Amino acid sequence: MDQRPIGVFDSGVGGLSILRQIRVLLPNEDVLFFADQVHVPYGPRPLSEVRTFAEGITNFLLEQCSKLIVVACNTASAAALHHLRSTFPTIPFVGMEPAVKPAAQTSRSRVVGVLATPATFQGKLFTSVVERFASDVTVLQQVLPHMVELIEAGNLDGPETQEIIRQGVTPLLEQGADTLVLACTHYPFVIPLLSKLVGHNVQVIDPAPAIARQVERLLKQHDLDAPTENTGRVTYFTSGDPERLSEMSLRLIGETGDAKQVYWRGECLHLKAN
Repeated sequence: MDQRPIGVFDSGVGGLSILRQIRVLLPNEDVLFFADQVHVPYGPRPLSEVRTFAEGITNFLLEQCSKLIVVACNTASAAALHHLRSTFPTIPFVGMEPAVKPAAQTSRSRVVGVLATPATFQGKLFTSVVERFASDVTVLQQVLPHMVELIEAGNLDGPETQEIIRQGVTPLLEQGADTLVLACTHYPFVIPLLSKLVGHNVQVIDPAPAIARQVERLLKQHDLDAPTENTGRVTYFTSGDPERLSEMSLRLIGETGDAKQVYWRGECLHLKAN
């Protein structure tokens, strides 16, 4: 048994979609959630820059005694997951892998649409997943410009959000896609709107439950799980506005806590003194 916390990080509030599922499956685990909101969005940034952020955040979470790290960001996983595993070989990592495999297995039309950021499509991870699991399926790529920023601002169903989704998914549907993969952790928060726009005949795959199950497997595999009678708590950190993160957490996942201010100095993170 190990009562140390799980570390979870993202560029912003998107990682809360992963945190939500971890809390459902593993309510006995303490979690540290870090949002690098001073740098959000990661998607348009060079992969090398995102890799530097990811290493700095991992160092910070390890300083806070994290026993396992969840890279709850598709862009950071694409840019840095391999690097993090080689840099911190004793730490288990769970990354975001686009859910192309279940999409390919369940698509009736054999056409799958993937919604992601530019950096996710640029990474070797996406290419590898498609080659391994979707060689007999047409995989269509689609970026939703500014969607991360809108979700960060709490605009989950306004006219601008609706129009971006409509413009993004219409070409995919016209090409026969019957399955959409959400390859950005922010996007599950617009599933109600997305499902309304695409209709009941199109399957929308949220990877968060599978990520939570992988966390559970790795905890058991490495004998890191917390006592079952433990009541897990979440501690929030952000490089942006702590009050805003607390508000968005309550709105998006129905629970919150006081968020702590963290700031970058060079490539390192430091807790702001109270």
